[in-house]
Amino acid sequence: MSQVFIGQASSSYSQTCYRHVCGNAVERYRYTNSTISDVPLRLSADDTFQISIFEDLHFGENAWDSWGPQQDINSVKVINQVLEKESPNLVVLNGDLITGDNGFLENSTVYIEQIVGPFVKRDLPWASTYGNHDHQYNLSAEHLLAHEQRWPNALTKKMVDSPDAGTSNYYLPVYANSCTDAASTEDCVPALLLWFFDSRGGFKHQEKDSAGDRVGQANWVDISVVQWFQQTHALLTNQYQKTLPSLVFVHIPTYASVAYQNAGISPHYQPGINDDVPVSPQAQGWCADGTTDGSCDYGGQDIPFMQALTTIPGIIAVFSGHDHGDTWCAKWSTQLPNMTVAGNGVNLCFGQHSGYGGYGNWERGSRQIKVSASQLRLFEAHSWIRLESGNVVGDVELNATYGHDWYPATNNTKTNCPTCNYTIVTPGPGS
Repeated sequence: MSQVFIGQASSSYSQTCYRHVCGNAVERYRYTNSTISDVPLRLSADDTFQISIFEDLHFGENAWDSWGPQQDINSVKVINQVLEKESPNLVVLNGDLITGDNGFLENSTVYIEQIVGPFVKRDLPWASTYGNHDHQYNLSAEHLLAHEQRWPNALTKKMVDSPDAGTSNYYLPVYANSCTDAASTEDCVPALLLWFFDSRGGFKHQEKDSAGDRVGQANWVDISVVQWFQQTHALLTNQYQKTLPSLVFVHIPTYASVAYQNAGISPHYQPGINDDVPVSPQAQGWCADGTTDGSCDYGGQDIPFMQALTTIPGIIAVFSGHDHGDTWCAKWSTQLPNMTVAGNGVNLCFGQHSGYGGYGNWERGSRQIKVSASQLRLFEAHSWIRLESGNVVGDVELNATYGHDWYPATNNTKTNCPTCNYTIVTPGPGS
């Protein structure tokens, strides 16, 4: 199967293939397909900003069976179908870009070529968070970041260097439309802050214990990242002398989503699919003492992150993936049962399973977020889900009355990979 590379490299390279996936023989070069690398994110001329979220794409499953590459082809179609209907200013890849469990060390990051092809073609910027399947024995999130950053379009960064922080922890400011270049942003106040967090999980790259088993990685936002978040937000607030509206992206949801689901999700007041019960949160499967011997359901290590989310002012919503069968938003305004952290009105939202990789046959799609300058002044946002069929579901206003406003229920439609033959499943690497 041939691989098409999008964009021009700044130096010549040769293409090599290994185990059915093609890659580049030159390790360090930069694509020059775009001229946007020095242009800050800013509101459109009509003072709006739209984000398309693709999550749980799970590229690279069973590359040695015919259906594995076919899943990826169909996932690219989903991305293209959504982008033909929507006009985002930014694309967010909200975790589990690749099923690293199935990857080979030699080429596990090259699937990013397929994923970002539709963005590169449209000259769209994108930013990623990494999920548990992006942290695997044969897949390094650090290497994935380096591969992304070969394009000027890629805005994914690493701003926290502590050993247990993970990789994709950073923020991106969005400025007014009048801030036209990087130099002018020094005199501009951000209209919006976008925060990205690495919830980690999975396994440590190329590490085994004394028994020869892979070493598991903690599946929550690390305390060092929480402290960076609090300190950085305080510095920005002091610099600009105002509370800046914020949106948060993290792959694995916090325990607050479990508690809200247990309290009851209404199809009309929190519209969306609610098939993944219970939600799989951060710190799932860990004990409070940091052990994972199978005796604990939840260790509480995400409590500092939840405390930050509910005490840092200006956060409109937190967007997560991970649970493919959940697509609802809920306003967290109270102290929910079995919780030690009280909500402050922040909205907790799931996206839509976007890829044909990963479990479940819920119709693929992409959550959209759109804000206007007037909404940002009120710390509000508009959100909906664009399905691969072209239909729109879960169209809601994340405003002060969300949770009290009635909305139509979301149809639970299903899709199957039309070109995948799942009757043949061959054991993968290490089997």
